[in-house]
This record gives sequence, C-alpha cells and structure tokens, in this order.
Amino acid sequence: MYPSAIQNYEAPDSLDGAMAAIAKFGDDAHFIAGGQSLMQAIKSRIIQPQTLIDLQNVQELRTLETAQGVTIGAMVRYRDIAGNAGLDGRLGALRDAASHVGDRQVRNRGTIGGSLCWNFVSACMPTVTLALDPRLTLGSESRGRREVGIDDFLGEPMETDRQEDELLISIFFPQLEGRHGSAYGKWSLLTDGLPVIGVCASVSLDEGNICKSARISVGGLETGPVRFERAEEALVGVAYDDAKSHEGAISIAAEEAEILDDVTGDEEFRRQLIRSVGLKSIVTAFERAAAAGGGQ
Repeated sequence: MYPSAIQNYEAPDSLDGAMAAIAKFGDDAHFIAGGQSLMQAIKSRIIQPQTLIDLQNVQELRTLETAQGVTIGAMVRYRDIAGNAGLDGRLGALRDAASHVGDRQVRNRGTIGGSLCWNFVSACMPTVTLALDPRLTLGSESRGRREVGIDDFLGEPMETDRQEDELLISIFFPQLEGRHGSAYGKWSLLTDGLPVIGVCASVSLDEGNICKSARISVGGLETGPVRFERAEEALVGVAYDDAKSHEGAISIAAEEAEILDDVTGDEEFRRQLIRSVGLKSIVTAFERAAAAGGGQ
C-alpha cells in the first residue's frame, strides 16, 4: 500500500528549529528519527501525517557523552551504542540490546529515542531502559525543557508521557559509585527479531559482591515492559555466585507475570522463557558488576 499524501516536509538543523516546527504544524505533524517503525505505519496508513519533521540534521541529538554519567542523544543509532565499549559494565544491557535489534539496516538507521517514543509492545529498548533507570529530557517551544524518569515516561504500549508538541532530547544515566552491572537477553522466533520474551537485569553490589539493589524488567508481555519488585527485593543481600537465589528471584517474576497465549507461544512456554532468559541475564549482570572497578 502507498502512503497517503504528505503535504509538508521539514528538516530543521537545530533543537530550536525542531521544536518550532512541531509547534507550527501541531497535531498533524510527526517527528521522524530513524523511520524504521514510523515509515511502516505510514505505508500501511495506520498513521497519516500531513507533515514530517525529519530530525536527521539535528546534530545536538546525535551526541553520546560520558562526563558525570552517560548522556545519550535521542538520535544516537543502535550501531553506535552497540559499538561503544565505554558502555560496558553498568550499561552493558544497552549494548546487548542494540547489538541484536532487527537486521543490519535497522541497527544502522534505528535510534534509541525513536524506540522509546514509539514504545512498541515487544521492543527491546523500553525493556532495557526500564531496568537501567535513566532520566529523560524533553523540550517544547512553549513550555521549555523538563525531566522525567523512565518509570513515568513509559505508559501502555504505544503510549508515553511525551506531549504532542514535545521532542525527546536525551537519555541520562547518572554516575554511580560502586560496582554495577546489567545484562539483557531475549528469545525470538527469528535471529535478531522482536522478542517473544526479553529480560533485563541491573544490579549494584557492595565490596563483598553482595547485592545492594536490583531492577528487573520483562518485555514481550501484552502490557509492555514491566518491572517485578518482589523479584528485585529477593536479590537484595544475595551473593554474586548464589545461583539458587538468582533462580528463585526470576521465578517470582515468571509466576507474577500476566501472560496471554498467542501464536508465538502459550502461557507456560512464556513463563519458562522468563525463567531461562531471565536467569542468564541476572547471572551476567552479577558477573559484570563483580568485575567492575568503580562507577560509570
């Protein structure tokens, strides 16, 4: 199917220009980042924008900075995240996910900001960032800039806290002292395809490699990515090599998850995927934290 006619195309070269464009054209306009999801929706006429605002020329959205934490611009592509060894350790899950999102074309064009704003039901990046707890900066011409935590930003599938006249500018992971590690894993019907189930684990350890805090998120659920706080609490006080406790924690998440059967797998199959994929993510996150020499 061919897309419906697009009346206007804007390609601003600055943040101010992008925010001015969305303010000018209003509800009938859409930002386009990598376009890997939006263009499919436009071609099938699920979305019929009158105006496209292309963000490719806004260099301020393409930066990845590591001073006082890690700040990733909304237009940073998967390939740049996957290839950045500076994200190992605490943010290792970002590289895990970015290395296996879609095919090579998707990784070359797709962006972290586009994925978060699209918030597709089984996408990898919403699941990963939910476990890594960043703060997001958004901006609009009329209201200026604001920050929002990832828990508040992500809503139901295809919904976020971003308002129609706002632009997602960056994702900030603050610097933390101590030992931290994260990992993400998924199981897909196709190599590097959308996950049937994806699990991200993020842990913080003390000097004795005992868990001080944890976040666990599961994607591929009908509700979109979900944190499991009882599973997180079960990891606190657990040693990095305590396999039995790791298995017990992810089993809590598997039991609590609200799961419906579909063509990709029945309920019990998905619960088993949470257990198996999740256990590997937890073990890897603990290993990365134990090997870390300091904050990131």
